Amino acid sequence: MPQTWQMLDYLATDYAGAVKDGAIVSASEYAEMREFATTARQRIQALPSNAARPALLTQADQLVALVNAKAPAARVSQQAHALAAALLKAYPIPTAPDHAPNLARGAALYQARCAACHGATGHGDGPAGRQLDPRPVDFTDPTRADQRSPLSLYEVISQGVEGTAMASFADQLSVADRWALAYYVGSLAYSRQSAAGASMWQHQRSARAQIAGLKELSQTRVDQLSPALGTKQARAIVGYLRAHPEALQSALGGLPLARGRIEASVSAYKAGAKAEATQLALSAYLDGVEPVEPLLNARDSALRARLETAMGAYRTALSKGAPLQSITQQADAVDGLLAQAQAVTAETAADPSSTFIGAYTILVREGLEALLIVVALLAFLRKAERPMQVRYVHAGWMLALVAGGITWALARYAISISGAGRELTEGLSSLFAAIVLLSVGLWMHQKSMGGRWQAYLKEKMAGALDRRSAWFLLGLAFISVYREVFETILFYAALWSEGQGIWLLGGIVAGMLTLALIAWVLLRTSRRLPIAQFFSASSILIAVLAIVLTGKGVAALQEAGWVSVTVAPWPRVELLGLYATWQTLLAQVAVVVLLGAGFIFNLYRDHHRRRARTAAGPVPMEQDV
Repeated sequence: MPQTWQMLDYLATDYAGAVKDGAIVSASEYAEMREFATTARQRIQALPSNAARPALLTQADQLVALVNAKAPAARVSQQAHALAAALLKAYPIPTAPDHAPNLARGAALYQARCAACHGATGHGDGPAGRQLDPRPVDFTDPTRADQRSPLSLYEVISQGVEGTAMASFADQLSVADRWALAYYVGSLAYSRQSAAGASMWQHQRSARAQIAGLKELSQTRVDQLSPALGTKQARAIVGYLRAHPEALQSALGGLPLARGRIEASVSAYKAGAKAEATQLALSAYLDGVEPVEPLLNARDSALRARLETAMGAYRTALSKGAPLQSITQQADAVDGLLAQAQAVTAETAADPSSTFIGAYTILVREGLEALLIVVALLAFLRKAERPMQVRYVHAGWMLALVAGGITWALARYAISISGAGRELTEGLSSLFAAIVLLSVGLWMHQKSMGGRWQAYLKEKMAGALDRRSAWFLLGLAFISVYREVFETILFYAALWSEGQGIWLLGGIVAGMLTLALIAWVLLRTSRRLPIAQFFSASSILIAVLAIVLTGKGVAALQEAGWVSVTVAPWPRVELLGLYATWQTLLAQVAVVVLLGAGFIFNLYRDHHRRRARTAAGPVPMEQDV
């Protein structure tokens, strides 16, 4: 598949050298273009079957027809690039480096590996290149460079070009080196515009709206951006970003991107492209705000909450086709909040005390829910006199901590957790935990009534808990803790970049000591409670946690764009899972109704059993199951 994509990209770029105004200007080049179009079509036909392949073949047939008809270069280039993009979507391959390429390394590699043919400055005039036919590519030619992306250059470096002196470097250079070389070569045509591009990138929202990260930059061509930005500005911005790809990975870069995409969403809505406008608005949050959210939350959590709600309401208004005036007003309100957030996060290094307090409050806030669930499980097992099963609960929360560490390592060194992925993980795990807690709460309420706990412990615990329930407890402890760990490590990653590591660690230690103290107090208190009261109190606690997690789960799905947002007139209290939207409230009301119905049913059953027992006379406790 990479070779097919490269062939299409090469055809899109070089067709202009074969045909002009419907006439062949180079017979050999034209023959090669026809061969590439036909071969690409054959290779697509040979790809594994999937739902997208018929459409790809149709596009390939259209490309072959255009080349055979000597169609204008712009039309052929557009068709070839569109087919290449559709091919990548249908048969994905890695299209970007894991980290920002090292341009200094790329420059050194170029002089060692490429300058002999392509020239020391990239003009295609190296001493060895003068003897070659065809001549080496002039990397400084902006017209040709406008049609090449870093991915195009990476594939050429990796695969080589058949029929030329350009050989494959896949066996000689690492993936990181090939990306570094591709980015360096791709910047040569725009070196003079790079300084101007830095200023444009920092201050022009329309520019920020185009490129969210390395994945997009690696596939971006100047001719893609020219319609929106103009060729001069597009060249300047592309030149700057290719020479300084690390600018995309700045933690503070997301808010200008978000502002640009909100502006672009309004323009798309005005043009009648409602779906595109909604997608741009979602990208503004997931690609722009989400990466900066932990830092913003540590600096001004109230502003972060208002921003999330406003952006969710704006997306819903777009999807429902609200009047343009209303859309514009909401977009202006969102932009104002983004500007405030940009000012807050643009401050220099955080104050040590704010870092300490932020680290402390994050751990206590995020850890308290998980702690309450784990403590309830441990207290239950001790009341049930099942000390052997305690290890399953401990194993669950310990595995969650290990999984959290692995998640952080993968996010830091191997993969990038997208905003949508993060919100979906939080939302779905919260709802799963809420469902489990709902059933556990109803079960514990049932056992708290009429002494039924005694019969349960005597006749059920020994078998059921040993076989299945022990693993159930491990799973509940794991999911309850992991969802909080997942959230917390992302907050700490943002605070760590502030350069206050000692104060951050101090806040973490203080938070851990606080949680340990809370756990000790809760366990001590639970030992003193009669077991019936313990079951009753635990059922209420777990029911409340189910309601809280339901609110948090739906809110996370709203942020991921899975659930719409309708603002409601009440305060937002995240610790209680209370969000100012009707969707979260209705979900929580549904859980309350289920809990109420379950508790009433338990009361009715207990009352009915008592009446039956009274009518039948005394029975041994062991038969009261």
